[in-house]
Formats: sequence, C-alpha cells, structure tokens
Amino acid sequence: MTDPVLLITGASSGIGAETARAAAKQGYRLVLAARSEDKLQTLKDELGSDRVVTVRCDVQSNDDQKAMVDRALEAFGRIDAVFANAGRGGSPGGFSGADTEAWRDMILTNIYGVGLTLQHCMPALKESKGHLLLTGSAAGRATIPGSMYSATKWAVSAIGYGVREELRGTGIRVTLIEPGMVDTPFFDERPETALKPEDVANAVVYSLTQPAHVDVNEILVRPTPPIKD
Repeated sequence: MTDPVLLITGASSGIGAETARAAAKQGYRLVLAARSEDKLQTLKDELGSDRVVTVRCDVQSNDDQKAMVDRALEAFGRIDAVFANAGRGGSPGGFSGADTEAWRDMILTNIYGVGLTLQHCMPALKESKGHLLLTGSAAGRATIPGSMYSATKWAVSAIGYGVREELRGTGIRVTLIEPGMVDTPFFDERPETALKPEDVANAVVYSLTQPAHVDVNEILVRPTPPIKD
C-alpha cells in the first residue's frame, strides 16, 4: 500500500478524532494515539480496522512516545505526516490561585509532550520528507490575564517556529494550526460562539493536501463573532 500515513496524538476525541475522520476520507492510513483505549477502539471500528492502528500513549511518557512510533513503523513502514495535537486546559484562579498540580500536568502535556512527539517522529519524517503539524491556539497569539494555558500555547508557537528553522532544507513542512474557541469536551460548559472540531480538521486537511512546493506555515481560525442587534 502506498497511501500516506498520518499519526495523530490526542486522537480519541475532539479535534483529533475529527481530523482522523477527515484524513481517512482523503485516503490516509492512520496511527491514532491517546490515553483512552476504549475511545480509540470505537473510532477504529468506525473508520475501518485494516487502515487504522491505535496506540495507547500518554504524551508525557518518553517510553510511550517511542512505542507509538515503533508501532506505526511496524504497521505501515513509514510516517508521512504527524499531527502533534494532544493538549489539555488549565484550572481557574489565575497565576495567584490556580491549582499548581493542574499547571504541572498541562505544561508537561502541552509543551514537553509536543517536544517528545517531535523528537521521536523526526527520523521517520526526514525519511519521508513529510509534514509536521502542531495544535497551537489563538490563545498563543494574545495576552490573556492570568492564563498559564495561554503561556503554554505561546510556547507551542515558539516550538513551531524553531523546529521549522531547524528542519529548513530537509523537505519537511511545518504547520501551526491555531484555533480559537472550539466546542469540544475540552470545556466544561459549551462556549456561546465556537468552532466545531470539524472546522479545525478542515484546516489540517487543507495544509496536508497542498502540493509539496507549498508550505502552509500557519492557519489561525476563529469563530465568527455573533451578529449584534
């Protein structure tokens, strides 16, 4: 089989799951990684088990990330694109009162986990001259009072810029996907105006399906503001 292979972290729900569905329609074989094995199996059953590999992966774990890449190469022999999408939100309270353990988990997931994904996937992407995509955020382009989450997404933007320069001349394309508010389980309460996960998935697929000489550096996508009376 010669169909390209896309690896997605944080693939069990929300943006990751919708991107898997959209990429499957484009003919991609998929490696879906997340902590929730049950949700991954449900998604695999939906998409067709012969073209999908699922891997339980906590992106904070160096061993899990290595095993994820090893499983992808064992199953398909190559990785053509990686969507470093796993992330989590913070806790209320601002810098003065937030739960510091929630901070720790978020920082390790949103920054350290992304770094591990990049490092472990890089050899395969260099081999395929593939495509690296990272889930940033509109929150990584704005000053949000008291938001450690915003700070982690600023860091993801910096990782994206830095790895693009590191990989210049390798043939690997690097794209930052930066959504505004998205209606996903990420939030306890549904936002008043929000993107749908499939809106972000469409941005990912747009980037992936450009010809090799086109490098889409960033896509910032926000919900349309409500119409004023």
